[in-house]
Amino acid sequence: MNTKDVSAKAPSLLGGAMIIAGTTVGAGMFSLPVVSAGMWFGYSVLMLLVVWFCMLMSGLLLLETNLHFEPGASFDTLTRKTLGQFWRVVNGASIAFVLYILTYAYISGGGSIVNHYLAGADVSLPQSAAALLFALVLAIIVFISTKAVDRVTSIMIGGMVISFLLAIGHLFSGVDSVKLWQPDGPQQFTPYIWAAIPFGLASFGYHGNVPSLVKYYGHRPALIVKALFIGTFVALVIYLGWLVATMGNLSRSNFSEIIAQGGNMGVLVEALGKTMPSSLLDSLLTLFANLAVASSFLGVTLGLFDYVADLFGFDDSHNGRIKTAAVTFLPPAIMGVLFPNGFLVAIGFAALAATIWAVIVPALMAYRSRQMFAEAKRFQVPGGTPLIALVIAFGMLTAVCHLLALADILPQFRG
Repeated sequence: MNTKDVSAKAPSLLGGAMIIAGTTVGAGMFSLPVVSAGMWFGYSVLMLLVVWFCMLMSGLLLLETNLHFEPGASFDTLTRKTLGQFWRVVNGASIAFVLYILTYAYISGGGSIVNHYLAGADVSLPQSAAALLFALVLAIIVFISTKAVDRVTSIMIGGMVISFLLAIGHLFSGVDSVKLWQPDGPQQFTPYIWAAIPFGLASFGYHGNVPSLVKYYGHRPALIVKALFIGTFVALVIYLGWLVATMGNLSRSNFSEIIAQGGNMGVLVEALGKTMPSSLLDSLLTLFANLAVASSFLGVTLGLFDYVADLFGFDDSHNGRIKTAAVTFLPPAIMGVLFPNGFLVAIGFAALAATIWAVIVPALMAYRSRQMFAEAKRFQVPGGTPLIALVIAFGMLTAVCHLLALADILPQFRG
């Protein structure tokens, strides 16, 4: 019998690429135009290209390590066996922090969008109450089951794609090239690049899916590399298109007003809605924003829900799931009520933690695995040790930039 007849057929390349693209693109994209207003369009494109390359390389370095283990090996297993217990704890803590802070970010952003929608219907609701309402409705879906999240998310993603294409199509038709290339306001741009880098990094967070792709494809590095490249490149194109659509319709001074109001999702959507010729197109943009933040919330909190259940040993009974839900949702929900406009700040902190688990740790694991498996003839990322050093340097630079911006040492655009 021909061995080709019984060999396992490889899963589709498109499926893996869309997993990466879908994970990468989410509500975080609403932070990009706001934090990029200082450096404006040209430098924003340059920044995203550099960040995309470094984040793709860190993902490939993670893949290199992953391929030395059996398909299904988790991030925790890889860290423990290559770097030891210390880095295992540090990495696990950074992942948990990212999941919690993103949950809070999406509660803040979701509350802002809900508030914007209700205002259009002449319904007045405090932002904190809108955030709590948003969190409660979606938390119930996560509490019910993973299957419920799967079904709801599938519907949301379909609606998100349709509403995005319709809304972005109109925004493209209204792009003013003068706004893109000759922005108003202070003619200083390069000083604002550094504070924006962490938000660029946060926009390319897909690394938790690399072990999933190894499990999905098996030891087929060529397929996985293509899936990572295509998926992250699709995300890059979407981000660049989003910058064209927003910066081509809103002037730099408009972003000064958005930042002055806290820079939350609802404020940006409201400003863009004013450029729409009809209430229908404005509603489509609002619908896209709602679906984007809701699907991101469901994806992140499902992972956090499972992480909490495993960490505390809560079972899958009704009482066990109530305990898990309380630990998962109460802390970020309380933060959402106390600090309803923390969307941008939370995304920045998520980037700070992501420099550890999505950039520095994958590079360190690749360096260590090359020593541990020196005789193995498996996939290795080109560029040798200099590439590893470059990725680590990028991660450290990003962390330093965020801390300096937090201390108000780096210039941040306020108009």
